[in-house]
Amino acid sequence: MKGFWPVYKKELYEMFMSRIFYALAFFFLLLCGVFFYLILQQIVMFSYQVAQNPQIAQNVSMPELFMRSFLWNISVIMLFVAPLLTMRLYAEERKNGTMELLYTYPVTDLGTLAGKFAACMTTFAVLLAATLPGVIMLASIAGSSWKPIVCGYGGLVLLGSAFISLGTFASTLTSNQIVAAIVTFGVLLMLWFIGDAKSAVNPPVVGNILGYLSVSDHFKGMVKGLLDSRDIVYYGAFSALFLFLTLRQMSSYRWRG
Repeated sequence: MKGFWPVYKKELYEMFMSRIFYALAFFFLLLCGVFFYLILQQIVMFSYQVAQNPQIAQNVSMPELFMRSFLWNISVIMLFVAPLLTMRLYAEERKNGTMELLYTYPVTDLGTLAGKFAACMTTFAVLLAATLPGVIMLASIAGSSWKPIVCGYGGLVLLGSAFISLGTFASTLTSNQIVAAIVTFGVLLMLWFIGDAKSAVNPPVVGNILGYLSVSDHFKGMVKGLLDSRDIVYYGAFSALFLFLTLRQMSSYRWRG
């Protein structure tokens, strides 16, 4: 992967020097904070009801219930964040005419892709890490198990990897960043809700296929602290597929000169 480090450092520098990143980070953390407060408020009210009538929620852990709701809401916010993080990766190169210049540098297509993808994942990891202090504080006070937190955040990283790989591929299809973001969001939205159609589709085999293709269905177990190898394989294969398609797209540009 020749050229990985120069591309990685360049992309990371441009990410953190961009005003768009700070605006995106502000709204991402603001929404996470709002959901954190609202969910916590609902859990506190629910715990009062349980205290008065314990039969309402037998064998239900309030901290785990909070984590499930909070992590699920973060995953929904990611549907909007991922397209904005990835829209400029290749689209900006094409718009500024630096794509052809990139081919003259001693870097390979794989090294370029790996550097851009790793920089975007690093940026995404920084955003996720910024949500951890409140979660860690709450878990420490409540004395809850750390397994759902570790599993849930691991799932968010896998989900983010899938989203970013798709957004990277979409960025190679156009020189317009807005178009790249809209395409990414549209496809992610379709893959998010495609599992809801499985009960209405005949034959059942087709419904099962649609359910397996749903990116949200594979995340549902992780927010509960359940780590299934099938979910890990799905997200790994999803990311590998769209990164491979990105490489093929970049190779086609090189062939066309």
